[in-house]
Amino acid sequence: MQASAVARISLVVIAVVTAGAALHWAAAIFTPLVLAVFLLILVDGFARALQRHAPWLPEWADLPLALVITLAAMALALVGVLNNAASFGQQLVTDAPKLNLMIGKLAAQLGVPAPPALQQVIQQVNPARYVGDIAGALQTIGSGAVYVFIYLGFLLASRQGFSTKAAGVWPDPDIRRRAVAVLARIRDGVQRYLWIQTVSGSMIALSAFALMLAVGLEHADFWAFLIFILVFIPVIGGLVAGVLPPLFALIQYNDIWPAVIVFVGLQVILFAIGTILLPRMQRDGLNIDPVVVLLSLAIWGSIWGIPGMFLSTPLTVMAIVILAQFPGARWIAVLLSGDGEPWSGAQADDA
Repeated sequence: MQASAVARISLVVIAVVTAGAALHWAAAIFTPLVLAVFLLILVDGFARALQRHAPWLPEWADLPLALVITLAAMALALVGVLNNAASFGQQLVTDAPKLNLMIGKLAAQLGVPAPPALQQVIQQVNPARYVGDIAGALQTIGSGAVYVFIYLGFLLASRQGFSTKAAGVWPDPDIRRRAVAVLARIRDGVQRYLWIQTVSGSMIALSAFALMLAVGLEHADFWAFLIFILVFIPVIGGLVAGVLPPLFALIQYNDIWPAVIVFVGLQVILFAIGTILLPRMQRDGLNIDPVVVLLSLAIWGSIWGIPGMFLSTPLTVMAIVILAQFPGARWIAVLLSGDGEPWSGAQADDA
């Protein structure tokens, strides 16, 4: 019995490692598909919200309207970021002497040798040699976005035949009901995660916008939107969001205290919402342990990079729901869950 258990656990470990290596090797194929699936879940949740809150709409119009609104919001956000990024880059070049002066003052106060000026650093780094790599990266991002929307279109087209496929895959009505309940639970868990992150991210971004507006930091709307996007990456996003605005506050002001105020204020906001409120919302709404959130961030980030960081928590939610359906793997779901009671098929009627 002990030898059999050891062999079974060893096979599971080998299978997990092999699957992770395969996902990393085929990241260019799977990443756009998974992103398209989550985008489909987002649009589907929006469509169901329209059904509840706008019953006067025709039934056939909910999904197309939700898709159009979602894509329009994404396009407007992208245009806003690009416009602000261009003006922000021009201002950075213009204010470079202020940054050099501030760095020199800080070095004098700390009693350390003054670092080289920003222009000298740029010349030494020689950014021109990285233009090709940056262009290649932008081309990869653009082609990846195209693949995401292509996958989304095909997923929307195949959505209508799901009932027929489910009946063919699971002929037994009880098994089919259980499988559909599991899929519904996964969908609800992902939509709940998106809702929690959107609410907490909006609270952080609005609070940060009010703080930066009170201090007078330029491009406060750009920084607020960037913070909103970054908080979708657990832990790391909050760290970056709390450091970048204070650094660029040094460029705008000749005094260090506005940057200190922005830094301290952002840390208080991120700690109150991102460290105290958000983990509690995730534990209560998603039933996932906060330590598992950090571990999944590291694992999926190493497999799929930045897209994996964005998808780490919802993928873990999916894993908990699926593992809870099998008696031999339920103990893993128990360890990953927040309260030790992961959702199981016995609760399928409630889904």
